[in-house]
Amino acid sequence: MGLYNLPKFNFWRKIKTFSESQKRKTRFATLVIFTSVIFGFLAGAISSSFFYIQIRDYLKNLNIPPTVVEKETIEKETVKEYVPQTSQEEKIIKVVEETSPAVVSIVISKDVPILEKYYEIDPFFGFLTPQYRQKGTEKQEIGGGTGFIISDDGMILTNKHVVLDKEVEYTVFTNDGRKFPATVLARDPVQDLAIMKIEQEKTVNDKGDFVLKPFPVAKLGDSDKLQIGQTVVAIGNALGEFRNTVSVGVISGLGREIMASGGEFVETLEDVIQTDAAINKGNSGGPLLNLKGEVIGINTAMALEAQSIGFAISINKAKKDIEQVKALGKIVYPFLGIRYVIINEKIKEEKGLSIDYGALIIKGDNGEAAIEPGSVADKAGLKEGDIILEFNNEKITAENTLAKIIIKYNPGDKVVLKVLRGNKEITVEVVLGERGE
Repeated sequence: MGLYNLPKFNFWRKIKTFSESQKRKTRFATLVIFTSVIFGFLAGAISSSFFYIQIRDYLKNLNIPPTVVEKETIEKETVKEYVPQTSQEEKIIKVVEETSPAVVSIVISKDVPILEKYYEIDPFFGFLTPQYRQKGTEKQEIGGGTGFIISDDGMILTNKHVVLDKEVEYTVFTNDGRKFPATVLARDPVQDLAIMKIEQEKTVNDKGDFVLKPFPVAKLGDSDKLQIGQTVVAIGNALGEFRNTVSVGVISGLGREIMASGGEFVETLEDVIQTDAAINKGNSGGPLLNLKGEVIGINTAMALEAQSIGFAISINKAKKDIEQVKALGKIVYPFLGIRYVIINEKIKEEKGLSIDYGALIIKGDNGEAAIEPGSVADKAGLKEGDIILEFNNEKITAENTLAKIIIKYNPGDKVVLKVLRGNKEITVEVVLGERGE
């Protein structure tokens, strides 16, 4: 028997064979079932509507936006746009959108020799040996870093170690893909900072006149108001390959002192910001931003032996450099002309001193003179073994070092030093000299 030839079953014909009592029971059961289904459906609809209204009002009170909304474009097409899930996420996205146009990638190029391989017959053994000779040069990329634009006429702040080589060419790429040759205006002689310049493009305005197109500029914040745990965003040319890479973290520490090194560059950096926002090679010179979109640091180093430990120079330290380059075209520091060590309990015990603060004038580790000949310190009569206790009435301590104090002044400023010579305190007046690149 085929599938479509199965016997038919007639329910109502079957009922006719029942007794009257069985028929009544069957009809009653059928009616009960039908009524239950109707009332169940109505009850479900009413309760679903009630709970939907309650949940809808609850979600409205929570103010939780949907993950995806529809947005009508000019072309009348419907596209999907991502909506941030939290206020913090929204702030981070806004910071990146506003600041990225001002972040640039710095590419370092150099003429390198082209080596040609050839073979010569060895005069002693008579077989061919490989030799190499130079056949011209070619320009190659040898490194990269990051910077950010600080004036609409094209001034760029970056790290000194990024632009340390004076025998290379520097090219700047903006976030929108434009390419500019760049020149280094000044390198900071003390801090790992430098300022570059790219030239503005000429455009034609509505009147038909040639005008210079301004660059987007990063906003500078106040690094004196930072707090540990504060959210920060780093943007940079990671590994010299992934431009405008974004990483997010917090400020992990403040007032750190590190020894930064890379190639021929070795420098002690004081009072730097520690962050766990990922900072990789190539990020050097990029901005560290708060959630207001303000630059509060310049990313400068990472701890190779650790994970998620990076360092940035406070932006307030760079502001003076920016002002000097705009006014003088260079970066200069006040210069005293001494070598010294800051006294603490350990130095006090090692040297057998009577005090635990101040700056002890001593020779360098390699025997360099304690007082630089011809310097203002030399002219003022300072001597090896003198201890500078105060600089213009400001006490010198391990927390308030001479380097931190002197950076507040300018070349040519007259200051008063309180000096301990032997067991006698003396006062020395000096006019600060100039230390340049």
